[in-house]
This record gives sequence, C-alpha cells and structure tokens, in this order.
Amino acid sequence: MHTVYGGAHLFRSDTSKRLGEKALESLHEYAPDFIAFAKAIELPCVHYLGGSPDAAALAKSIQADPEAARKSNWHAWFACTLYLRVREKLQREPVEDFRIDFEDGFGNRPDEEEDRFAASSAAELAAGMAAGSLPPFVGLRIKPFNEELRNRSIRTLDIFLTELLGKTGGRLPQNFFITLPKVTIPEESAALAAVCSQLEIALGLPGGTLQVELMIETPQSIFNERGELNLLPLAAAAEGRCVGAHFGTYDYTAGRGITAAHQHMLHFACDFAKEAMQVAYAGTGIWLSDGATNILPVPVYHAAAHSSPLTTAQSEENHKAVHHAWKLHFEHIRHSLVNGFYQGWDLHPAQLVTRYAAVYSFFLESLDAASERLRNFIAKAAQATLVGEVFDDAATGQGLLNYFLRAINCGAITAEEAQRLTGLTQAEFRGASFVKILDGRKQ
Repeated sequence: MHTVYGGAHLFRSDTSKRLGEKALESLHEYAPDFIAFAKAIELPCVHYLGGSPDAAALAKSIQADPEAARKSNWHAWFACTLYLRVREKLQREPVEDFRIDFEDGFGNRPDEEEDRFAASSAAELAAGMAAGSLPPFVGLRIKPFNEELRNRSIRTLDIFLTELLGKTGGRLPQNFFITLPKVTIPEESAALAAVCSQLEIALGLPGGTLQVELMIETPQSIFNERGELNLLPLAAAAEGRCVGAHFGTYDYTAGRGITAAHQHMLHFACDFAKEAMQVAYAGTGIWLSDGATNILPVPVYHAAAHSSPLTTAQSEENHKAVHHAWKLHFEHIRHSLVNGFYQGWDLHPAQLVTRYAAVYSFFLESLDAASERLRNFIAKAAQATLVGEVFDDAATGQGLLNYFLRAINCGAITAEEAQRLTGLTQAEFRGASFVKILDGRKQ
C-alpha cells in the first residue's frame, strides 16, 4: 500500500514498531472513537448517524452482530468497521515497506558522517532481520547518479551492503530494493546496474539479486531531449533489475516551473506524468507508486513536562490542524486510487492512519456492489449481465476479481468475507484468473 521514507541517521531495527506506536497515539488522541474519526476525515457516512450517538455503545452493538448492523445501519457499520480495521492494522503491521533514506531525508553531509551512517543503518537492518522486526519490504534510497553525487552514492551503497552482508552471513532481507532518485537518462540506470553486478560478484551474491526502483521526478524522465517517451528506456537500461517506479510530486512540479503554492498531488501536471507512467509500464510487471503529501498531521502546540497544560483553545487548534492534514492526505490517496495508483509514499507516522483508512474505505464502500456483480457474472458463466445500471462483459470479469484480490491483500476485507460475498472458493481466489474460474465451473 505504501512506502515510508525515513532518514538513515534515524533508522533503528525497531523503527516500524515505533512508527506504529506513534500512529496509534495520534489516532487515540485526535480520534478516540469511530464517529470522531469519521468526522475528522469527513466520511460521507457520518451525516447518516444522526444526533450525537454514544460511539462506544454503538460500536459494541456492531461488533456483537456485524451482519445485522450491516443490514440495519450500513453507515454506522461502515465507519466502525473502517476504524477497527485501521487500528488493527496499526497494531499488527504498521509499516509495509520502508526505505532507509540517504537522499532528501538525510541531506548532504560530510563524507565521514555519511560513511558512518551507511554502516550503522546497515547494522540496524541486520539486527532487525535477526529480531524479525522488519516490514515485509525494505531497502535504501541512495543519492542520484548525476555527475556531482554519483561517486558518493556508489560509496554509500558499497559500505551499506558490505556491512549488512558481513553481519548476516551473506543474506539480504526478503524483498530488498535499491531506489535511485532523480533519474533522467538511461545511462544512469545502466550505471547502477553495472555497480550492482560488481557488488554481487564482490559480495558473493547470485547475479541479478539486487533489484532497483526508479524515481520519476523530472520532466526529462518522461520525455527525452528528442521528445521521445523516456520511461521504458530508463527501465530497460537497468538490464532486468527494475521492478518499480515511484513518482516524485514536488521535484517534478518544481521542474515544470510550478510555484510552491501549487505543488501538490492533485495538480494536472502530476496526473499527466503518472498517466504516462501507467501507459508506458503497463504489462511490464513494474509496479508503480504515487508521491507523498507534505502537509503533515502534527499539532501546533506541544505541552512540555515543565510547562502548564495546553489551554482549551490550544487543544482545539491542535485537533483542527491534525484533522485538516488527515483529510488532505485521505483525499490525495483517494485520488491516486481512483486513477489506478495503489501505492504511495508516507513521511510521518500519523499519516499511516489515513493511509489505511483511505485504502480500506475505497474497497469497503464498493464491496456490496462488486460482490453482486461478480456473483451474477459467475452464475451466468461469462454471459454479459446487467446489474443495476452497470453492464458487465467478459473483459470486466478479471477486473472484478482483481478488485477482491487487492482488497484481500491490503486487509480491507478478509478472505472469508470475500468467499461468503462472492461464492468463490479459496482455491479460485488463489488462482487469480477469471478465465480459469469459468473453465472450472463449466466442467
């Protein structure tokens, strides 16, 4: 669902756990129940709850019989279910993907200092592997491969990998990636691929082990100097190592000459670039990630241990600031999801709250309609069917199935819910092929 970027100087083996704890603290302080959270991010369902219901009592009744609540009070069921699943995710797996950042989140420091943090962050990553405290996906973002920073970037990567493998007996974490920022020409991708090949030989890794992601954050990443689409050449130059492409909202809009006040995720310039990414990388297996929201959900006032408690006005101002940032982040993620970007960056632990809320609500609110469409479609064995005002043909079947697979994978719904609502079996979901489902049911 997301990638969290954090400065290499701050990374620890238990960073994911600590980020989850901070996220839960923010949720409990600024939205202590599901109605408060629905109001904070302005879920439409909050307008149907009526009056000032007792959130705790209502939540208890919903949890006692979810199916009855779903039928009798869908809006309350939706808001409560969303809140509970977000909270459970933050407790169980707060971070899915983390990048130890040696670029913007780290800055340009003296070589001796970066050398030290390259080694220390690798040691922390090794400790995380031993403790089982790492997220499912992890890696590092190096500096760009431009003329000014390429040697520094290579040195950091070399020190990091040498230290890491030295402490783990030659093992990398599962799903380990190297992110190359501000790539503009294929030669930069090719240079990183060559460095990876040399490091694999030197460190005893099988060829092709080191996988890379490219950050698309300059206009030159989209079109080269001849006006040709540059996205596929950038990926192809990595010689099969490129597995992902991340969009950089603020560098890209700055490169387009857009003033700071209008550099945001919803700008048309960003939609244009991301549409180009989707078209260019369709069918290649390269996964895509959207950018970040840089308005962070942080309070305006902080109560120090030696000072007086916050006033009522200050507390209200804090709530207003956090809720505003949550709502903005929620809207940005929704925009990404509607446009087919299912992953994005997060920069602050409190953003994890709205990351999961936005993704879960995107799937939950369409669950009943999608279930009905898929049930009817399967029942008629690939014959076009009309459900409500939506006409499905055979090409839609796989899209409906993909909806459920994404919803299950991200945790918005459980596999058991999907099976009950659609009538599909666990094996049919596992096969992930609509054509195979139909063939199997015709036998």
